[in-house]
Amino acid sequence: MKPVRIVIIEDEKPAARLLERKIEKFGYQVLEKLTSVEDAVHWFQQNEEPDLIFLDIQLSDGLSFEIFDQVEVKSAIIFTTAYDAYALRAFKLNSIDYLLKPIADADLKGAIDKFNEQRASFFAFTEQLNLFKSFLSTTPKENKERFLIKIGTQLKIVPIGDIACFFSANKLTYLKTKEGREYILDNSLDEVEKTIEAEQFFRISRKHIVALDGIKDIVAYSNSRLKLNLHVDFEEDLIVSREKVNDFKLWLS
Repeated sequence: MKPVRIVIIEDEKPAARLLERKIEKFGYQVLEKLTSVEDAVHWFQQNEEPDLIFLDIQLSDGLSFEIFDQVEVKSAIIFTTAYDAYALRAFKLNSIDYLLKPIADADLKGAIDKFNEQRASFFAFTEQLNLFKSFLSTTPKENKERFLIKIGTQLKIVPIGDIACFFSANKLTYLKTKEGREYILDNSLDEVEKTIEAEQFFRISRKHIVALDGIKDIVAYSNSRLKLNLHVDFEEDLIVSREKVNDFKLWLS
């Protein structure tokens, strides 16, 4: 049987190394482990595409789909994701597959075996991406109306309308109010994103989610990006990446 050329795209290095060890245990070799949209684009521009990609959805600098807006790839995909709500109904259809983190050995072996058995008829790369995107966009959210914050021994309610942005820093997640107060959340930024109204909030980067009515002005920035200024002071630059600019403009309109 022809060797399977495999690439892992995963921003959490321990998770990528663990997946590589599991794959190697089943007798396959991983060509490369890529951790960001930028790294992946560069690698695909310089190398022959693999047979199979293990693809995480959220990377350190954006959604992994953004890679394939910049380079043409026809490899088969096995998605690796913690977002089971997005996938449980959708995948296992035809030749599409996904692995829910933490990845069990039996599930991994089954996915690779499935690829080998159906290699010639495995769903087209573009079709796989489009189907997954469609399920991401149609999965219903339970939109929060408020966040409960613990401050010492006290609890504080912050209404969603009082929030200017959410952000991550030093492995913690924060919300910042329109009055400039910052509070630590128990949720990850990914978890926050799932429970807020998409019409009111936009994730401009891996680290930042901004509220529509929290934006003061928008200015052009280098490399076709945009810089946001909020009504409230914010220490970091809030940059909309080039790959997100079009979606951001559509969101504004």
